[in-house]
Amino acid sequence: MKHDWQIPNLSCGHCVAAVTRTVHALDAQAKVDIDLPARRVQVESDVETARIVAALTAEGYAPKQAN
Repeated sequence: MKHDWQIPNLSCGHCVAAVTRTVHALDAQAKVDIDLPARRVQVESDVETARIVAALTAEGYAPKQAN
């Protein structure tokens, strides 16, 4: 399943590492692509969307559906 989100407070390399680490904690095989200037995150994973959103939100990176 492919997820495409905007994360408004994604602003630095630490944020990128935290988002990547959070997704990989749920699915070590997930593919995570992050466009930092656009604050856009694309994740390919078999994990339910709600679980990924909840984990990212708990880390302070609440994703919003990308346009």
